Amino acid sequence: MLNPGAVIVPVLNHLLDREDWARERLLSYVGQTARIEGGLLRLAMTVDERGFFRPATTDDAPSVTIAFAADAPFRLLTDPGSVFATARLSGAANFAETLAFVFRNLRWDYEADLADAIGDIPAHRLAQLLTGGIAWHRAAARRLGANLAEYATEESALVTPARDTRCFAIEVDQLRDDVARLEKRIARLPP
Repeated sequence: MLNPGAVIVPVLNHLLDREDWARERLLSYVGQTARIEGGLLRLAMTVDERGFFRPATTDDAPSVTIAFAADAPFRLLTDPGSVFATARLSGAANFAETLAFVFRNLRWDYEADLADAIGDIPAHRLAQLLTGGIAWHRAAARRLGANLAEYATEESALVTPARDTRCFAIEVDQLRDDVARLEKRIARLPP
């Protein structure tokens, strides 16, 4: 079985390598271990003396544990900001806050990585192409979702449209008022 730390820690360190501000923030927590849990993922990593991460050993007790919801990988693709909003933190609050800030603001400069491999101009053009493709896919997914919602409410009657629910509620209120008036009239009838 593949150790997630063998994959994730080098990727994080690659991102940290280009971000001095992030390593400077992490330097305050040298030797502290973070345990990240979510779904099938179990990862423990320790901040080293340079502000990078190393896989934690079994002797390293976690200073902080970050537990993500089971749907975190899907949220990461659709709404990355909401991933940390649903995370449960336990342990050292300052360390957890610093980790959350670093992870939220750490960005992969894939254009710079591509430029190292293929040159500046081709990397820039490829990055533009990727950005346009990603934007197109997101817009297509939003349109598909809107179309499915319209189909479910308008065409297939799987879901009652909001306007029909509002009309039903108004009619129920009117019926209640009519019944109340009828009860008052019946109460006033002579015995």
